Amino acid sequence: MKWIPLFFLLVILSACQPVLPETASDVKRPIWEEQTAAQQLLEPIKGEEKKSYLSVYPAVFSLHEGRQHQLTVTLSLRNRSPKDSLYISQLHYYNGEGELLRKYLEQPIFLRPLQTLSLVLNEKDKEGGTGASFIIKWAQEAGPKPIFEAIMISTSGQQGLSFRTQAEQID
Repeated sequence: MKWIPLFFLLVILSACQPVLPETASDVKRPIWEEQTAAQQLLEPIKGEEKKSYLSVYPAVFSLHEGRQHQLTVTLSLRNRSPKDSLYISQLHYYNGEGELLRKYLEQPIFLRPLQTLSLVLNEKDKEGGTGASFIIKWAQEAGPKPIFEAIMISTSGQQGLSFRTQAEQID
């Protein structure tokens, strides 16, 4: 009878997985090889390239300026066109000081009609701070403008926080 509580404790402990801290060097780049666009596909629409700015919040202030609450950011790149592909040639991530942190694309990618690609910034990634942003360069031949948005979310105990931002076209 004395062994039953010990048995349950061992079962619970063996089911737990350690949470490893994520550093900037541990950040995984998305694997979008199948989305890579051949350069010859981009040539006819090169003059149509546009730029969008998307604000993201990997951290928000809590109680006072000295205390921050970290959030997981999910970036969503959505092609709303039912007929035409969307080409993305740049996806740059900046911190609140305007410093370039990461370039997510080594070469242009495309999204098929109605396709969505996602990118996740881990809650433990603190580099962006409270004023991070993405600059996205994109082009399309026709159709409705794409949607670039971010969902920020975090939970702690019984409390949750989530909100959304949408990109604005800049030129």
